[in-house]
Amino acid sequence: MEHKQFFIYIATNKNNTVLYTGVTNNLVRRIWEHKNKYVSSFTSKYNVTKLVYYEVFENIQNAIKREKQIKSGSRKKKMDLIKSLNPTFEDLYTEIIK
Repeated sequence: MEHKQFFIYIATNKNNTVLYTGVTNNLVRRIWEHKNKYVSSFTSKYNVTKLVYYEVFENIQNAIKREKQIKSGSRKKKMDLIKSLNPTFEDLYTEIIK
């Protein structure tokens, strides 16, 4: 049986002024889609192309629950969460494609 993983992530634009929280079962593909503006959406409109935070889950229900928890938090809480693991807001995409 295949082991599935699910991800919640926060992405931003180059100036870190817009935050987008999402959930996916393929983080590499999803961030590639954001970077290449593959779909017309909020992220393409605001140039959200930089992955700055993510968490891994084995259960989709837990991933969705965590996504909702993060989305309901304030911008400050999201920024604090990002800074706790990625204080310089580096693009983590290069880390996940290795």
